[in-house]
Amino acid sequence: MKITPARRLNGGVQLPGDKSISHRAAIIAALAKGTSQITNFSPSEDCAATLTCLQRLGVTIKAEAHIVIVEGVGESGLRAPAEDLYCGNSGSTMRMLAGVLAGQDFSSTMTGDDSLSSRPMRRIIEPLQMMGAVIGSNDDKPPLTINGRRPLKAIHYELPIASAQVKSCLLLAGLHANGRTEVIERTETRDHSERMLEWFGVPVEKSADGGISIDGPRSYAARDVKVPGDISSAAFLIAASALLPASTVEIKDVGLNPKRSMFVSLLRSLGAEIEVTNERNQCNEPVGDIRVKGKLNVESPSAVDSTLVRGNLIAGLIDELPILAVVGTQLPGGIEIRDARELRSKESDRIATTVKNLRAMGVEVEEFEDGLAVRGRTQLRGAMLESYGDHRIAMAFAVAALIASGDSEIAGAECVSVSFPDFFSTLKSLEKN
Repeated sequence: MKITPARRLNGGVQLPGDKSISHRAAIIAALAKGTSQITNFSPSEDCAATLTCLQRLGVTIKAEAHIVIVEGVGESGLRAPAEDLYCGNSGSTMRMLAGVLAGQDFSSTMTGDDSLSSRPMRRIIEPLQMMGAVIGSNDDKPPLTINGRRPLKAIHYELPIASAQVKSCLLLAGLHANGRTEVIERTETRDHSERMLEWFGVPVEKSADGGISIDGPRSYAARDVKVPGDISSAAFLIAASALLPASTVEIKDVGLNPKRSMFVSLLRSLGAEIEVTNERNQCNEPVGDIRVKGKLNVESPSAVDSTLVRGNLIAGLIDELPILAVVGTQLPGGIEIRDARELRSKESDRIATTVKNLRAMGVEVEEFEDGLAVRGRTQLRGAMLESYGDHRIAMAFAVAALIASGDSEIAGAECVSVSFPDFFSTLKSLEKN
């Protein structure tokens, strides 16, 4: 993909459905009794992988445009698949479905593409085995062969690493366990699974010490879901609008979950003019409209000093850290991101790939085992860039290319289809206004 620098972005946009919420809506609807209609379902390849896996498990699903109709089979209605469950590039599909499959009375094998096959799965294998499932793997990596058990044993488990996917995996397994399954997280992660379970009528109890509990075995009725626009996809448009002078972009019906909207708060603190309106509750998720006006006020007090992002902030910004690094190249004090070792186990090693692309654009950047540091404001230069097969790297550096001097090319840019298939056409439509 060749990208030329832009002067501004202008216009309104409606984003595709939130990927994280779409995964959970489909899986939880599949285990319900009755028919659920999911509106604004994400068109991403990752969510398509979840639907395909559910169909291979005997769930009838009809998809047309962005509406998905799921005929739920109830807590014990899944059947053994006739072939492997291919999860593509989707770690969410594999980790969350593993929790469901652990509580079935059949065996199944989950596979993925080369990228997913290199990602660690020990963090779900260990607690699911504690619950009674027998899981085979390739040195704790996919493919995973899951010999389920019904019912599972309820457990009390403290997450060693903050992970919404692992938490969700165990809560879904808890639907098939005898007694109370409790997951303790010392650092709060996104709570879409808890919210979706509650929307479907499943009680979720939360304690002051970070515990999230669910009682099983549990059956529940189907319910319709409207998925908000994806805030992680919005982050790239928000950043581009904030970095380009004279931009005015309005993004309608975006999810504003407080565990996901920290990027907006951080940009505001750095001088971005971002207004949130029409806030409301939709299917147990906060939703609203976001209006962004460029340019980022890089002389604001918060922007002048080096911005340090670390600790508890990381879990709430994990998907936005590559684009945040790009924003950091326009801050007088630069930016330092630490405690983000988790980035090395994403679709690419996002620390290494972000650093390589920043250096290609002329940025002075230091790489750490758990993060990176951008040393002050830099005039980015057009460059040959690599996506490394990672959708968030491709989108982050598309934004970087918009504010660079000279044209850039991004190799492997088609990987944006994993989460935001229309990303480049959306950018182009905003540039035309």
